Amino acid sequence: MNNVGTNIRKIRERKGYSQESMASELGINQSTYGKLERDASKLSLDRLETIAKFLHEDLGEILGIANKNTINNKTKYGNGYVETISNDYREVVQDIKSVYEELIQSKNEQISLLKSLLPKK
Repeated sequence: MNNVGTNIRKIRERKGYSQESMASELGINQSTYGKLERDASKLSLDRLETIAKFLHEDLGEILGIANKNTINNKTKYGNGYVETISNDYREVVQDIKSVYEELIQSKNEQISLLKSLLPKK
């Protein structure tokens, strides 16, 4: 996802939020937050959604694909839908799908661990 951090910074500045307030909302320190804006740190889907909600922006705006020519065909993916996007944005969609798949895998591993901790019958 290219320039996502830059997009977040521009939106944050336009809305008048400081890096400190963003970091506080995310439960991280300002230095770590700064790395997100510089694209020097991976941004999870959960964190991206939290940022979007806090800034009152949709993910398309943050990802830099809002107001672009999209195809309104929706493809079933996991428990939700991913809008099929023109060829120019396939890489962005792949990045989002990869993050989503990593999140699902992580949650499945957590579920397996918790099940292993349950008392045996």
